Amino acid sequence: FISPSRRFLALAAAMASDAKTVYSQQEHLQMKYVGTGHADTTKWEWAVNQHRDSYASYIGHHSLLAYSAVAENESIGRLKYQYLQKMLSPCGKPPKKEDD
Repeated sequence: FISPSRRFLALAAAMASDAKTVYSQQEHLQMKYVGTGHADTTKWEWAVNQHRDSYASYIGHHSLLAYSAVAENESIGRLKYQYLQKMLSPCGKPPKKEDD
């Protein structure tokens, strides 16, 4: 027979271990992939990553590119070029940083 207090302590220890593992995995992903963000990611940086990921997906998936070309009545090559140009600065200039 395991007392309820021991069962609770065992469960709490397992949950703490799981939380450390999840935190460690998240930290590893944030170091490995730029677009996953971190605690200091600004709203502008997050938006830039989202836009660049979207444009890269449009360029990389030919069917999406062909669909967009038909919808916009443009050639596929021209759209690729436009998307690549938009990837340089998709959200405009970064906002001024406020010094604390």
